[in-house]
Amino acid sequence: MENNKEKIRLAVAGVLIGLCAFGLVCFGNPPNMGFCIACFVRDIAGSLGLHSAAVVQYLRPEILGLVLGSFIISVLSGEFRSRGGSSPFTRLVLGFFVMVGALAFLGCPFRMILRLAGGDLNALVALCGFTAGIGGGVILLNKGFSLGRSYRQPAAEGLTFPAVQIVLLVVLVAFPTLLVFSETGPGSKHAAIALSLAAGLIVGAMAQKTRLCMAGGIRDTFLIGDWTLITGTAALFVTVLIANIISGKFNLGFEGQPVAHTDHVFNFLGMALCGLGSVMLGGCPLRQLVLAGEGNTDSAVTVIGMLLGAAAAHNLGFAGVAGKGVPTAGRVAVIFGLVFCVLLGLLKIRKAKEA
Repeated sequence: MENNKEKIRLAVAGVLIGLCAFGLVCFGNPPNMGFCIACFVRDIAGSLGLHSAAVVQYLRPEILGLVLGSFIISVLSGEFRSRGGSSPFTRLVLGFFVMVGALAFLGCPFRMILRLAGGDLNALVALCGFTAGIGGGVILLNKGFSLGRSYRQPAAEGLTFPAVQIVLLVVLVAFPTLLVFSETGPGSKHAAIALSLAAGLIVGAMAQKTRLCMAGGIRDTFLIGDWTLITGTAALFVTVLIANIISGKFNLGFEGQPVAHTDHVFNFLGMALCGLGSVMLGGCPLRQLVLAGEGNTDSAVTVIGMLLGAAAAHNLGFAGVAGKGVPTAGRVAVIFGLVFCVLLGLLKIRKAKEA
């Protein structure tokens, strides 16, 4: 009975989050990019001057709102816990490679679902890769992989990351000249600040209460045969799919998709890296932001790794290019990331057995 109630809560959250994502596209966000953790963190990195790709620079309020929504709900419900100390530097590096993989595909797991709901079959290839990566992560978990336990920390540690989001929001509203903004490209397309912030708050609050995680649902299905968590993702997909069909935005096929490419091998491998890294970290990019809002400093460090990964992806030419594919540097980075994650997993398993 309780399991059914949880599925209903997740389904409701998926519908609301899907409506927020679709609504953001209607009010200015790029097509099939109503909400994308990888793309938006990349845009934030550009707006802060961490990379110089002129078409992807904007301080996205959705990300700030997502963290603050999680923070507010966790405080009100008594779930805010300042904790950390579980392999922080390893998490930073894993966050870096999760972002490299996502930007090779041109989207995080969240956007992968939105792209698929828009008819982009390249996202179906990516979903296969994402699932394969999660399967690899589950094998590591079954063999004993762990990044270690976290520990209680002073409240100030957990409060710092949400506080940074407030500072960034103030800068965006009151001191925008301190930031860099795209004049063309995806970074120049965005909904109004208030609307984007409100959507982020809703998504953050709903994801915090339901533990929604794009990787977690597939992981639990593999690991313990539990389909509960995947209900939210399924509801999100169906909601956006119906909205796209009704509004005439559905476009089935591989070619001509917005901010996408048809490099199938690296759509698959990029999201395989994202899925593998997400399982090793204990959650997808969306979940990491939610946990950071709850006071988890390990997740906050992971998000910093994601930010650095986004900056490097554009500074060093790792990111996929819309309509073209993944450049050689990006292909090397994705393969290196996969090898790194596998070797790290095997090393951690060996250390755990020796202990």
